[in-house]
Amino acid sequence: MTKLGRIAAALGAGTILASPLTAQTNWDSVEVTAEEVAPGIAVLFGRGGNIGVSHGEDATLIIDDQYAPLSEKIEAAIEGLGASPVRYVVNTHWHGDHTGGNEHFGETGATIFAHDNVRIRLAEPQQRGERTIGPSPKEALPVVTYPQGMRFHLNGDTINLMYFGGGHTDGDSVVFWEEDNIVHMGDLYFKIPGFPFIDVASGGNVHNAMRTLDLVIMMIDDETKVIPGHGPMSNKAELAAYRAMIGEAVTRVEASREEGNSLEETIAARLLDDFERGEGFIDADGFVTAIWNSDS
Repeated sequence: MTKLGRIAAALGAGTILASPLTAQTNWDSVEVTAEEVAPGIAVLFGRGGNIGVSHGEDATLIIDDQYAPLSEKIEAAIEGLGASPVRYVVNTHWHGDHTGGNEHFGETGATIFAHDNVRIRLAEPQQRGERTIGPSPKEALPVVTYPQGMRFHLNGDTINLMYFGGGHTDGDSVVFWEEDNIVHMGDLYFKIPGFPFIDVASGGNVHNAMRTLDLVIMMIDDETKVIPGHGPMSNKAELAAYRAMIGEAVTRVEASREEGNSLEETIAARLLDDFERGEGFIDADGFVTAIWNSDS
Protein backbone atom coordinates (compact mmCIF):
# COMPACT_ATOMS: atom_id res chain seq x y z
CA MET A 1 0.00 0.00 0.00
CA THR A 2 1.28 3.48 -0.83
CA LYS A 3 1.84 6.07 1.88
CA LEU A 4 -1.22 7.94 0.61
CA GLY A 5 -3.21 4.73 0.83
CA ARG A 6 -2.11 4.21 4.43
CA ILE A 7 -3.15 7.76 5.28
CA ALA A 8 -6.56 7.26 3.73
CA ALA A 9 -7.01 3.95 5.52
CA ALA A 10 -6.05 5.47 8.86
CA LEU A 11 -8.50 8.31 8.43
CA GLY A 12 -11.17 5.93 7.25
CA ALA A 13 -10.66 3.67 10.22
CA GLY A 14 -11.26 6.57 12.60
CA THR A 15 -8.74 5.29 15.09
CA ILE A 16 -9.89 7.53 17.92
CA LEU A 17 -13.47 6.40 17.51
CA ALA A 18 -13.68 3.19 19.45
CA SER A 19 -12.95 -0.46 18.92
CA PRO A 20 -9.17 -0.80 18.35
CA LEU A 21 -8.37 1.55 21.24
CA THR A 22 -11.05 -0.02 23.41
CA ALA A 23 -9.52 -3.44 22.88
CA GLN A 24 -5.95 -2.34 23.63
CA THR A 25 -6.36 0.08 26.54
CA ASN A 26 -5.85 -0.94 30.15
CA TRP A 27 -8.87 0.91 31.47
CA ASP A 28 -7.97 0.16 35.09
CA SER A 29 -4.93 2.41 34.69
CA VAL A 30 -6.91 5.40 33.37
CA GLU A 31 -7.43 8.14 35.93
CA VAL A 32 -10.35 10.54 35.57
CA THR A 33 -9.51 13.88 37.18
CA ALA A 34 -11.56 17.01 37.70
CA GLU A 35 -10.61 20.68 37.32
CA GLU A 36 -12.99 23.34 38.57
CA VAL A 37 -13.18 26.24 36.10
CA ALA A 38 -15.97 28.20 37.86
CA PRO A 39 -18.32 27.56 40.79
CA GLY A 40 -20.51 24.65 39.73
CA ILE A 41 -18.60 24.08 36.48
CA ALA A 42 -15.77 21.62 35.98
CA VAL A 43 -13.87 19.71 33.33
CA LEU A 44 -13.09 16.01 33.61
CA PHE A 45 -9.94 14.69 31.97
CA GLY A 46 -9.49 10.98 31.35
CA ARG A 47 -9.16 9.07 28.09
CA GLY A 48 -11.13 10.58 25.23
CA GLY A 49 -12.83 13.91 24.83
CA ASN A 50 -12.85 16.39 27.70
CA ILE A 51 -16.07 16.30 29.69
CA GLY A 52 -17.73 19.55 30.74
CA VAL A 53 -19.82 19.39 33.93
CA SER A 54 -22.51 21.75 35.17
CA HIS A 55 -23.74 20.87 38.65
CA GLY A 56 -25.80 22.53 41.33
CA GLU A 57 -29.19 22.57 42.96
CA ASP A 58 -31.11 21.94 39.72
CA ALA A 59 -29.35 18.94 38.18
CA THR A 60 -26.06 17.63 36.80
CA LEU A 61 -25.39 18.03 33.09
CA ILE A 62 -22.33 16.64 31.33
CA ILE A 63 -20.95 17.45 27.90
CA ASP A 64 -19.63 14.24 26.31
CA ASP A 65 -18.92 11.02 28.20
CA GLN A 66 -15.69 9.46 26.82
CA TYR A 67 -15.45 5.65 26.50
CA ALA A 68 -17.89 3.11 27.92
CA PRO A 69 -15.38 1.39 30.26
CA LEU A 70 -14.81 4.70 32.06
CA SER A 71 -18.44 5.37 32.99
CA GLU A 72 -18.09 4.34 36.63
CA LYS A 73 -14.89 6.39 37.04
CA ILE A 74 -16.68 9.36 35.50
CA GLU A 75 -19.53 8.92 37.96
CA ALA A 76 -17.04 8.78 40.84
CA ALA A 77 -15.35 11.99 39.67
CA ILE A 78 -18.73 13.70 39.43
CA GLU A 79 -19.63 12.52 42.93
CA GLY A 80 -16.29 13.90 44.08
CA LEU A 81 -17.44 17.33 42.94
CA GLY A 82 -20.37 17.05 45.33
CA ALA A 83 -22.73 16.72 42.37
CA SER A 84 -25.87 14.65 42.02
CA PRO A 85 -26.05 11.79 39.49
CA VAL A 86 -26.10 12.81 35.83
CA ARG A 87 -29.53 13.83 34.55
CA TYR A 88 -28.56 15.35 31.18
CA VAL A 89 -25.89 14.42 28.63
CA VAL A 90 -24.91 16.60 25.66
CA ASN A 91 -22.92 15.05 22.80
CA THR A 92 -20.77 17.53 20.90
CA HIS A 93 -20.55 15.00 18.01
CA TRP A 94 -20.87 11.28 17.35
CA HIS A 95 -17.34 9.86 17.79
CA GLY A 96 -16.98 7.05 20.29
CA ASP A 97 -14.44 8.84 22.49
CA HIS A 98 -17.19 11.39 23.19
CA THR A 99 -20.30 9.16 23.17
CA GLY A 100 -19.04 5.83 24.49
CA GLY A 101 -20.73 6.36 27.85
CA ASN A 102 -24.12 7.15 26.31
CA GLU A 103 -25.53 3.68 26.81
CA HIS A 104 -24.58 3.63 30.49
CA PHE A 105 -25.94 7.07 31.26
CA GLY A 106 -29.03 6.45 29.15
CA GLU A 107 -29.70 3.27 31.11
CA THR A 108 -29.31 5.11 34.42
CA GLY A 109 -31.97 7.63 33.42
CA ALA A 110 -30.11 10.53 31.82
CA THR A 111 -31.61 12.30 28.82
CA ILE A 112 -29.20 12.69 25.90
CA PHE A 113 -29.15 15.80 23.68
CA ALA A 114 -27.31 16.38 20.39
CA HIS A 115 -27.51 17.81 16.90
CA ASP A 116 -29.78 15.92 14.48
CA ASN A 117 -26.82 14.43 12.60
CA VAL A 118 -25.36 12.91 15.76
CA ARG A 119 -28.44 10.75 16.28
CA ILE A 120 -28.48 9.81 12.59
CA ARG A 121 -24.86 8.65 12.66
CA LEU A 122 -25.23 6.79 15.97
CA ALA A 123 -28.43 5.08 14.82
CA GLU A 124 -27.08 3.90 11.47
CA PRO A 125 -24.02 1.79 10.55
CA GLN A 126 -20.99 3.92 9.77
CA GLN A 127 -18.39 2.70 7.29
CA ARG A 128 -14.81 3.53 8.30
CA GLY A 129 -12.58 2.24 5.52
CA GLU A 130 -12.95 -1.54 5.60
CA ARG A 131 -14.53 -1.51 9.07
CA THR A 132 -18.20 -1.05 9.81
CA ILE A 133 -19.30 0.50 13.10
CA GLY A 134 -22.70 -0.92 13.94
CA PRO A 135 -25.64 1.16 15.14
CA SER A 136 -25.74 2.13 18.81
CA PRO A 137 -28.36 0.60 21.09
CA LYS A 138 -31.51 2.59 21.76
CA GLU A 139 -30.33 3.63 25.22
CA ALA A 140 -27.27 5.34 23.70
CA LEU A 141 -29.16 7.48 21.21
CA PRO A 142 -29.91 11.16 21.76
CA VAL A 143 -33.54 11.58 22.79
CA VAL A 144 -33.70 15.31 22.07
CA THR A 145 -32.11 16.62 18.86
CA TYR A 146 -32.03 20.00 17.18
CA PRO A 147 -31.03 21.47 13.79
CA GLN A 148 -29.45 24.68 15.06
CA GLY A 149 -29.43 24.75 18.85
CA MET A 150 -31.27 24.87 22.15
CA ARG A 151 -30.92 26.37 25.59
CA PHE A 152 -30.79 25.09 29.17
CA HIS A 153 -31.62 27.29 32.15
CA LEU A 154 -29.79 25.31 34.79
CA ASN A 155 -27.86 25.84 38.01
CA GLY A 156 -28.09 29.62 37.76
CA ASP A 157 -26.63 29.70 34.26
CA THR A 158 -27.84 29.89 30.68
CA ILE A 159 -26.24 27.07 28.70
CA ASN A 160 -26.52 27.40 24.94
CA LEU A 161 -26.01 24.48 22.55
CA MET A 162 -25.18 25.98 19.15
CA TYR A 163 -24.61 24.48 15.71
CA PHE A 164 -22.73 26.71 13.27
CA GLY A 165 -22.32 24.23 10.43
CA GLY A 166 -19.89 21.77 11.98
CA GLY A 167 -16.49 21.20 10.46
CA HIS A 168 -14.90 18.39 12.44
CA THR A 169 -18.00 16.36 11.51
CA ASP A 170 -21.43 17.37 10.24
CA GLY A 171 -22.90 17.47 13.74
CA ASP A 172 -20.59 19.52 15.96
CA SER A 173 -22.19 21.53 18.74
CA VAL A 174 -20.44 24.33 20.60
CA VAL A 175 -21.62 24.84 24.19
CA PHE A 176 -21.63 28.29 25.85
CA TRP A 177 -22.20 29.13 29.50
CA GLU A 178 -23.43 32.72 29.20
CA GLU A 179 -23.10 33.99 32.76
CA ASP A 180 -19.80 32.25 33.46
CA ASN A 181 -18.19 33.04 30.08
CA ILE A 182 -17.08 29.49 29.27
CA VAL A 183 -17.21 27.65 25.96
CA HIS A 184 -16.77 23.93 25.22
CA MET A 185 -15.48 23.45 21.67
CA GLY A 186 -15.67 19.69 21.26
CA ASP A 187 -13.25 18.45 18.62
CA LEU A 188 -13.45 21.64 16.61
CA TYR A 189 -10.40 22.50 18.76
CA PHE A 190 -7.52 20.16 19.59
CA LYS A 191 -5.02 21.54 22.10
CA ILE A 192 -2.68 18.58 21.69
CA PRO A 193 0.27 17.76 19.43
CA GLY A 194 -0.53 17.00 15.82
CA PHE A 195 -2.88 18.60 13.36
CA PRO A 196 -6.66 19.13 13.41
CA PHE A 197 -8.89 16.16 12.67
CA ILE A 198 -11.31 16.93 9.85
CA ASP A 199 -13.39 13.76 9.57
CA VAL A 200 -14.43 14.06 5.94
CA ALA A 201 -16.08 10.61 6.07
CA SER A 202 -18.44 11.99 8.74
CA GLY A 203 -19.30 15.16 6.83
CA GLY A 204 -16.36 17.13 8.18
CA ASN A 205 -15.12 20.02 6.10
CA VAL A 206 -12.19 22.33 6.79
CA HIS A 207 -14.02 25.36 5.39
CA ASN A 208 -16.99 24.76 7.68
CA ALA A 209 -14.56 24.33 10.57
CA MET A 210 -12.97 27.70 9.84
CA ARG A 211 -16.37 29.41 9.63
CA THR A 212 -17.43 27.86 12.93
CA LEU A 213 -14.20 28.92 14.62
CA ASP A 214 -14.57 32.44 13.23
CA LEU A 215 -18.07 32.73 14.70
CA VAL A 216 -16.97 31.47 18.10
CA ILE A 217 -13.98 33.82 18.20
CA MET A 218 -16.31 36.73 17.42
CA MET A 219 -18.59 35.74 20.30
CA ILE A 220 -15.99 35.37 23.05
CA ASP A 221 -13.55 37.75 24.75
CA ASP A 222 -10.15 37.68 26.38
CA GLU A 223 -11.65 36.46 29.65
CA THR A 224 -13.48 33.48 28.15
CA LYS A 225 -12.39 30.09 29.42
CA VAL A 226 -12.12 27.72 26.47
CA ILE A 227 -12.52 23.96 26.89
CA PRO A 228 -10.95 22.11 23.95
CA GLY A 229 -12.08 18.68 22.85
CA HIS A 230 -8.67 17.32 23.84
CA GLY A 231 -5.91 18.90 25.89
CA PRO A 232 -5.73 21.38 28.79
CA MET A 233 -7.83 24.50 29.29
CA SER A 234 -7.33 27.31 26.82
CA ASN A 235 -8.33 30.87 25.96
CA LYS A 236 -9.33 33.12 23.06
CA ALA A 237 -5.77 33.96 22.00
CA GLU A 238 -4.83 30.30 21.68
CA LEU A 239 -8.06 29.49 19.85
CA ALA A 240 -7.43 32.35 17.42
CA ALA A 241 -3.88 31.09 16.81
CA TYR A 242 -5.28 27.61 16.10
CA ARG A 243 -7.73 29.10 13.58
CA ALA A 244 -4.93 31.08 11.92
CA MET A 245 -2.83 27.92 11.62
CA ILE A 246 -5.68 26.14 9.85
CA GLY A 247 -6.17 29.08 7.51
CA GLU A 248 -2.51 29.17 6.55
CA ALA A 249 -2.50 25.41 5.90
CA VAL A 250 -5.56 25.72 3.65
CA THR A 251 -3.96 28.61 1.75
CA ARG A 252 -0.83 26.56 1.04
CA VAL A 253 -2.70 23.41 -0.01
CA GLU A 254 -5.10 25.30 -2.25
CA ALA A 255 -2.22 27.18 -3.87
CA SER A 256 -0.57 23.86 -4.67
CA ARG A 257 -3.77 22.58 -6.24
CA GLU A 258 -4.15 25.76 -8.30
CA GLU A 259 -0.61 25.26 -9.58
CA GLY A 260 -1.78 21.94 -11.04
CA ASN A 261 -0.15 19.66 -8.49
CA SER A 262 -1.79 16.38 -7.49
CA LEU A 263 -2.54 15.40 -3.91
CA GLU A 264 0.48 13.10 -3.92
CA GLU A 265 2.71 15.94 -5.14
CA THR A 266 1.25 18.32 -2.56
CA ILE A 267 1.94 15.86 0.25
CA ALA A 268 5.47 15.27 -1.04
CA ALA A 269 6.13 19.04 -1.03
CA ARG A 270 6.02 19.00 2.82
CA LEU A 271 4.14 22.30 2.91
CA LEU A 272 3.40 22.17 6.64
CA ASP A 273 6.79 21.11 7.99
CA ASP A 274 7.46 24.55 9.52
CA PHE A 275 4.27 24.48 11.60
CA GLU A 276 6.03 22.53 14.39
CA ARG A 277 2.84 20.86 15.60
CA GLY A 278 4.64 17.86 17.06
CA GLU A 279 3.65 14.24 16.64
CA GLY A 280 -0.02 13.42 17.24
CA PHE A 281 -3.05 11.47 16.08
CA ILE A 282 -3.28 13.43 12.81
CA ASP A 283 -0.01 14.12 11.02
CA ALA A 284 0.68 16.72 8.34
CA ASP A 285 -0.04 14.26 5.52
CA GLY A 286 -3.43 13.40 7.00
CA PHE A 287 -4.35 17.05 7.45
CA VAL A 288 -3.31 17.93 3.90
CA THR A 289 -5.44 15.04 2.64
CA ALA A 290 -8.45 16.26 4.64
CA ILE A 291 -8.04 19.80 3.31
CA TRP A 292 -7.76 18.46 -0.23
CA ASN A 293 -10.94 16.39 0.19
CA SER A 294 -13.00 19.14 1.80
CA ASP A 295 -15.60 20.74 -0.43
CA SER A 296 -15.15 24.51 -0.59
